[in-house]
Amino acid sequence: MIEQISMRMIRFGLLMSTGVIASLLVGCPLYRVYDREMTGRAELAQASSNRQIRTLEAQAQLDAAKHLANAEIERARGVAEANRIIGDSLKGNEDYLRYLWIHNLEIAESKGSTIIYVPTEANLPILEATRVPK
Repeated sequence: MIEQISMRMIRFGLLMSTGVIASLLVGCPLYRVYDREMTGRAELAQASSNRQIRTLEAQAQLDAAKHLANAEIERARGVAEANRIIGDSLKGNEDYLRYLWIHNLEIAESKGSTIIYVPTEANLPILEATRVPK
């Protein structure tokens, strides 16, 4: 009786071992296919995510460039308006312009400059080509 139980257990063990081995032989190729399919899906999802990130970064750069261009346009409008105001205020103020010219000449002279500007009747400067040696 013990021998019959032992034989049954051995047969059962052999049958189970054969079943495990058969399932491994069938399951390994199927698992490889499944693993490759899942790897492909993961790579596709990663590539799609990377493409979306690059697209969003490009859109952000475009938006930033547009805002910078608008800021530059507004700055240029401000400079143009300031120039217009200054130009309007200097019309008919030749005495003030002459004062600024002389004042700038004095500043240049105090810095040791040797270039002399002499106004003529047409208000064009005559430049002294030679420098006076010190």
